[in-house]
Amino acid sequence: MSRIAQFLAGIKVLDLTQYLPGPLATQMLADMGADVLKIEPPTGDEMRKLGPRDAAGHGIYYEAINAGKTTRTMNLKDEDVRAEFLELVRCADVLFEGFRPGVMERLRIGYQNLSTINPRLIFCSISGFGKTGPLAQMAAHDANYLALSGTLERNGIDRPIYFDPPIADCSSSLTALSAVLAALYSRSRDGKGCEIDIAIADVVMPFQTFSLADLGRQGEVSGRRSTYLNGGSAYYQIYPTRDGRHVALGAIEAKFWSAFCEAAGRPEWIARQSDALPQLSLTAELADYFSLLTLEQCVRQFKSVDCCLAPVLDLKEAVQSPYYQDRGLIRDAGAQGFQAVFPAIVDGEAPAVRRPLQVNTNREGS
Repeated sequence: MSRIAQFLAGIKVLDLTQYLPGPLATQMLADMGADVLKIEPPTGDEMRKLGPRDAAGHGIYYEAINAGKTTRTMNLKDEDVRAEFLELVRCADVLFEGFRPGVMERLRIGYQNLSTINPRLIFCSISGFGKTGPLAQMAAHDANYLALSGTLERNGIDRPIYFDPPIADCSSSLTALSAVLAALYSRSRDGKGCEIDIAIADVVMPFQTFSLADLGRQGEVSGRRSTYLNGGSAYYQIYPTRDGRHVALGAIEAKFWSAFCEAAGRPEWIARQSDALPQLSLTAELADYFSLLTLEQCVRQFKSVDCCLAPVLDLKEAVQSPYYQDRGLIRDAGAQGFQAVFPAIVDGEAPAVRRPLQVNTNREGS
């Protein structure tokens, strides 16, 4: 067993979440050794119905995000099943839920009830807009959270651009993970559980620290192409190549920009790094330059140049690249396909491939 798989050995997690945010967080807990029991309604997680199917007809996305866990169905509206669920809660360390605010309370399994049964329980709720506020009951998905948080408006050239993978959803997973780990550490000192309320709409705000600082100091928000991060600069830009591929140039520091300009045979560009944003003229000149080269020529010409230039790879190329092959964190799990295991190498060892999702058929709720 890898060292990282021993970090949370003995920690019992009940996962009542569906789709992506909660299941990704609990999967990472499982990667670190936690015992995760995923509890689903009799109809199953809605994620089962999304995306492509394997040869057996199972949802690939569902199987991927829940590998490493055990699942069972429980009808929590049934009194006998609910009593059985409460017994599971007595022995649990962490509970994740992703219902709209108020649902757990209506089922009489909200934090106030469960904490009387198990005062050490760490109860983590992940919802769109949190348990309080005017949008608490509003339905939304990742694009909506990014739109309402001001993130979409600043990205893109002539219109806002959406992201894949879903940034808000995945960020909420990481936020929940870090909060729960911190709560477990706190509990180890005082023996007390707690209630954690995470709104997916909130989690992208810390990522906008620079923009928030600008807003606070200047009283207004800079638009698209106003910074080097959102298309305003020539030195931090994506350029198409002659063969229809792309390269990403990230020469923010002067030394990297100078190295790029010298290697490109255009030393006159060096002094223009400080041109006012948006650097449309300089960007056009670099676009013309890259349009004469194929991707292979770009890679060959700048391979040994310390200038932060990289080819834009598709996922298949990335997985097969020497870097990811060497790191060993993208693993071939056979029938399960590729897995991105927990991205940490501990004591020189990468995490093991996750076991397939296991179904607990013992006394399933109806």
